[in-house]
Amino acid sequence: MAVPDFESLMLPLLRIAADGQEHRLSETIEALARELHLSEDDRNELLPSGRQAKFDNRVGWARTYLSKAGLLVSTGRGRFRITERGLEVLANPPDDLTVGFLQQYPEFKEFYRPPSQETKEEENDRETDQTPEEILESSYQELRRSLAHEILERVRTCSPKFFERLVVDLLVAMGYGGSRQDAGQAVGHTGDDGIDGIIKEDKLGLDIVYVQAKRWKTVVGKPIVQAFAGSLEGQRAKKGVLITTSQFSKDAREYIGKIEKKIVLIDGEQLAELMIDHDVGVTPVASYVVKRVDFDYLEED
Repeated sequence: MAVPDFESLMLPLLRIAADGQEHRLSETIEALARELHLSEDDRNELLPSGRQAKFDNRVGWARTYLSKAGLLVSTGRGRFRITERGLEVLANPPDDLTVGFLQQYPEFKEFYRPPSQETKEEENDRETDQTPEEILESSYQELRRSLAHEILERVRTCSPKFFERLVVDLLVAMGYGGSRQDAGQAVGHTGDDGIDGIIKEDKLGLDIVYVQAKRWKTVVGKPIVQAFAGSLEGQRAKKGVLITTSQFSKDAREYIGKIEKKIVLIDGEQLAELMIDHDVGVTPVASYVVKRVDFDYLEED
């Protein structure tokens, strides 16, 4: 048989997890392959990139979607367990467990389609309406959103020492702080579940930037941003970067637009995006180059 699509794999995967035990993704992939009687050719079929088996990739995405809907929960790297919600679904399972079915859960809806995108009718038609370039871009953005979401989840659970190293690595990758050693000495002050310090704005140190980064779990309001602005005075700094793993309130963002000092607020979502953009905590898996006709070259005199 052909390799099933990832939606067709979600219900069988959920049933394997029905025992409530912790399961390894690698073992689950093999169990599903046996259950579906996949041939050796099916198991060896690769993605167009040639870097991963198509079946393994689709099982992985099925697990991801079930986790985003709260039917499974990650218990470690490559491990998962069913949730109460997952057991409730199995108690009265649908004929087909699809993306449409998962849309009933707010967590999944937020993950799968950010606000202000197309209507449901447009979503159903998008594969036929979009050009190949648009489909490729849409797929890329979905992969990027999923990656950013996973990065942020891991950052929120890392140790203060690791968080310190992450922030320093990111600032250096973005061109701040001079060398890694210089930046580490300037910003390396772990405490109160976060870090703070002064870093060079450029390699020559023509200006300085005060940095504060904390793994807040709640929304960061205006009072914290006001306190940060006040601390710039004591550091003789005119510029500051305030980083959080959560979010900033509306009044906090409005406040920085009304003061003389230049303060940049980086929330958890933007932190993850910057990590992706500057290759911190991520590694390339595949690269696709889209080319177009060079009309200047192919135009005859």
